[in-house]
Amino acid sequence: MRYLSVARLVRGERLLAASGSLTGVLVAAGIVALTGSAKDFFLLGIWVAFAGFLVTFGSVLLRRPLTGVAWNLLHGGTHAWRADRQVLRAHDIATLAAASVLGARFVVKQWLYVHDATGWLAFAKIAMGTPLTVVAALVVAWAFRATSKRLMDSRPIPTISQEEAELPPRQDASR
Repeated sequence: MRYLSVARLVRGERLLAASGSLTGVLVAAGIVALTGSAKDFFLLGIWVAFAGFLVTFGSVLLRRPLTGVAWNLLHGGTHAWRADRQVLRAHDIATLAAASVLGARFVVKQWLYVHDATGWLAFAKIAMGTPLTVVAALVVAWAFRATSKRLMDSRPIPTISQEEAELPPRQDASR
């Protein structure tokens, strides 16, 4: 595993990103070493999924869906995005998509964990990893695009001042 981290560093990745996977494996291996059970390797991921579900679902209940908060922060934090019902609904849907993925991961993996199905836990980790994340990311991208179209594209176009209108046209240097 450390060779993988070194290879990622050689490829030019940042130290934090390259060492992240190694840290995750070391933490999981430490849990396994303490408990003596291979299935405990999955405990950290199970509970992180549960915490993520609580945060994302809770943000929708509090009428501040996380995808909308993120969109607004990325656009300067100055938009009244929550006042627009369509925008708020789009971010509710996107945040609920993320919450659904996290909740499904928790429910399935916790059930498999309780039933000592370590092989199926490994399968579920792979099957519920990237594929479901991509689906949720597509829903979030849709919400970001819809919000940008509604709030950014609907702003009035600045008018040309009288002085700018009277200036002669620019000469293109490539002619």
